[in-house]
Amino acid sequence: MVLALLVVGSVLLLLVLGLFVFGLRRRLIQRSGGTFDCSARFTAPRAGQSSGKGWLYGVARYNGDHVEWFRVFSYAPRPRRTLQRDRIQVRERRHPHGEEELALLPGALVLNCRHDGQDVELAMSEDAFTGFLAWLEAAPPGQRVNVA
Repeated sequence: MVLALLVVGSVLLLLVLGLFVFGLRRRLIQRSGGTFDCSARFTAPRAGQSSGKGWLYGVARYNGDHVEWFRVFSYAPRPRRTLQRDRIQVRERRHPHGEEELALLPGALVLNCRHDGQDVELAMSEDAFTGFLAWLEAAPPGQRVNVA
């Protein structure tokens, strides 16, 4: 009986510790400011594949001339992707359609972008979208900016 209580207590302690580390990581990411909720899809859906697949929920952070993207459900302290301002080409913006509406946060806009020759889709709120475009257009003189 004592062994069973010890095992259950250990499992609960590990669960609480894991949730605490998730919260602490999110606070550390947000500490420097300039963060926004941003789902991302780094691979285009294949023919016949549902358009709602492949989206990853994350947090993006402005850091100088690049945006760092972190997965929410991860313990990694470093960003999963870094997007350079002068290499981002916004090709189109649209509202989610079909199953994407279920995979993304309510009210999200989808940006179809190209970064270093790869297709990237970012989904964010309208406020974050306005801030993102303003950040892109605020590039230092001499930098090429391509905003659709």
